[in-house]
Amino acid sequence: MRGSHVKRAFRYRFYPSDAQAAELSRTFGCVRKVYNLALAARTQAWTRQERVNYNQTSAMLTGWKKTEELAYLNDVSSVPLQQALRHLQVAFTNFFAKRAGYPRFKSRKKSRRSAEYTASAFRFRDGRLTLAKMAEPLDIVWSRPLPQGAVPSTVTVSQDAAGRWYVSLLCEDRSVKPLPATDTAIGIDAGLDHLLTLSTGEKISNPRHERRDRARLAHAHRRLARKAAGDGANRAKARLKVARVYARIADRRRDHLHKLTTRLVRENQTIVIEDLAVRNMVKNGSLARAISDAAWSQLRGMLEYKAQWYGREVIAVDRWFPSSRLCSACGRLQQKMPLHVRTWTCDCGTAHDRDVNAAKNILAVGLTASVCGAGVRPQRKTPGGQSATKQKPLQREP
Repeated sequence: MRGSHVKRAFRYRFYPSDAQAAELSRTFGCVRKVYNLALAARTQAWTRQERVNYNQTSAMLTGWKKTEELAYLNDVSSVPLQQALRHLQVAFTNFFAKRAGYPRFKSRKKSRRSAEYTASAFRFRDGRLTLAKMAEPLDIVWSRPLPQGAVPSTVTVSQDAAGRWYVSLLCEDRSVKPLPATDTAIGIDAGLDHLLTLSTGEKISNPRHERRDRARLAHAHRRLARKAAGDGANRAKARLKVARVYARIADRRRDHLHKLTTRLVRENQTIVIEDLAVRNMVKNGSLARAISDAAWSQLRGMLEYKAQWYGREVIAVDRWFPSSRLCSACGRLQQKMPLHVRTWTCDCGTAHDRDVNAAKNILAVGLTASVCGAGVRPQRKTPGGQSATKQKPLQREP
């Protein structure tokens, strides 16, 4: 990554004309149909102990277009349909590699509405983007400029549940370069009372975005619940209002996490975090809402890809490491440490804040791992970070 340029997706809001919106909606529907047909064909082959690859589904697509029932697939650009088959191939590759579960069918109401166009299916000139099957360019709000001389390699158009239209342009960004190396390292303990506690003693408050809008969300849900299933137009309006509240919450959460992770990556050469099993943690009914609102997985993902961009290092410590029960001064391990205990004093006389002490221990074991391997269970390697491993030196890239 350090020797090559970074590819970044730049997302912008746009406002389609009625004709463009109709064309894109047709494309979304066709993409979903082709994906589901190909998944069904591959699933049937799977039950027969056979494998179907991308080339075979591409040939199937050609045949589907020739049938009377699916002739409408010819009305939209063929590129997004081919891209849907490629995405399905990636999903199966991840499944066979045990990185993901078996691919699922796309739902008309719940699945993301999107279509991906490669360079042969769009024209980008002088800041004007025109997609295949369209006569006019998209009315894009250029909230920030593209990198100097950047040419999009792929364009993804999507519509979220709140009805907002977005276009994402994947470009090579030559301005992203490794930051000057520093000798600073930091350990991070994630929590709910405070979103993050740093090994320096700093505590970053939890904004609790969902809680701030909980009354508005409950009101929107009540109005939706009053609408009968057959009350099409009114129920659709109520669902849209619910989606807008959720979109407002997600936008604020994402903005806060971007600012926070950018600051942490810029200030520190090494960042050590816990490898939390968030999927299992949200099964706790009393804490699921708060854990989801904290968005620890999203925060970790941002830290990892930004660390890749800027030449930083992210190390994930095993989730079973007893960071809260271990004295960061003398190394003595406490047998029990209930959650309600927020401060405690070790037998060596050191008084600890529970979260700050945990962050210090996370930093210590992470730095140990980066040198000679840590005495904790091995965890899977992540795209932008590395996990502390047992008795195994880390392999550094030249």
